[in-house]
Amino acid sequence: MNVYYVLAIWIGMALLASFISIRVGISVALIEILVGAVLGNIPGIKEHVQQTDYTTLLAGVGSILLTFLAGAEIDPVSLRRHWKASLSIGAASFVLPLIGAFCYTRYFLDWNLHAAEIAGIALSTTSVAVVYAVMVETGLNRHDIGKLILAACFVTDLGTVLALGGLFATYGWLLLVFVVVTAVTLYFFPRILRWTVANLGHRVSEPEIKLIFVVLLALGGLATAAGSEAVLPAYVAGLVVAGVFMNDRVILERIRTIAFALLTPFFFLRAGTLISAPALVTGASVIGALFAVKMVTKFLGVWPTSTYFRLPKRERAYTTLLMATGLTFGSIAALFGLTHKLISEAQYTELVTVVILSAFVPTLVAQQFFRPTTEMSEEKEEALGEEDLSILRPRRTHPETG
Repeated sequence: MNVYYVLAIWIGMALLASFISIRVGISVALIEILVGAVLGNIPGIKEHVQQTDYTTLLAGVGSILLTFLAGAEIDPVSLRRHWKASLSIGAASFVLPLIGAFCYTRYFLDWNLHAAEIAGIALSTTSVAVVYAVMVETGLNRHDIGKLILAACFVTDLGTVLALGGLFATYGWLLLVFVVVTAVTLYFFPRILRWTVANLGHRVSEPEIKLIFVVLLALGGLATAAGSEAVLPAYVAGLVVAGVFMNDRVILERIRTIAFALLTPFFFLRAGTLISAPALVTGASVIGALFAVKMVTKFLGVWPTSTYFRLPKRERAYTTLLMATGLTFGSIAALFGLTHKLISEAQYTELVTVVILSAFVPTLVAQQFFRPTTEMSEEKEEALGEEDLSILRPRRTHPETG
């Protein structure tokens, strides 16, 4: 089939998802997964939703950029200030769901070892995008509790990325080269980026954005060659340059525009097209059980740890619910498992469905019953961007969401 025809269909699906997202006020990432799942299962239509080398490549670049943006949203000052509590809460939020989901799928569902490992990783995640949106919407990003939660999210997702890379990497000399090159590159990356922005930045040719792409793709290529995962260096790269973006949000907004307009739709649409409708029906009981496993283990991990650090009861519940959300990294882990034939199509469908549910349910409960009264200023709303706001304001339309 003509490659332009294929790309036109995929961009058209992304456009349809944008229209629906604006209309219903739900995050376009979730809608893209749902659109991909629906159109990828309708007879007569699914034959035209072809996956080619081009769509797979664009989806892969989209996942790298999305991971980079998630790391770039973390405030390094807050991470250092709240390191004890954030490290403890984030680690508990990662370890218990990882163990719980692994044990349940391995010993109760009788999944093989690698499939159970993928399940543990996919369900251990916390959605930085969702949590960041909630923090800014409520104004808590300006207070200690909000900064603590955001820092804890970073710890959880860093554990997820390291687990994905560590468990499925091919250990050898090339992996050692990857680790050394990545460490050296990330050490100098903030300095080089600052120099580029100060001396060459904000030109029509956008050299600072091209520099970021070169670093991400080069490290991603080296990671893949070493048998690891391309998103691993991208997340850490986002963190190390987060301080640059704190002083220049324009660059970050331009990268977000490129990502959400062109690249990330391919990732989320592809994740949706791989969902099997028959497997969704037959696996309903498994989906419900896995969702319960994630919620219970998140509660058992985050609630007692928050109590130890003397968070008030309301803040404890709020923190626990937000740490139980999931979306991006859960989808990345599940898709990694499917593309590397570590899990079956049915298992992939079950895991992605649980990930989507965890993006909705905990957020809605937290906002409905534990929503702070702090209002968000117009400046904060503009800094957040329409994409994340759509998660939180279901009855408000945003003409530029996308």
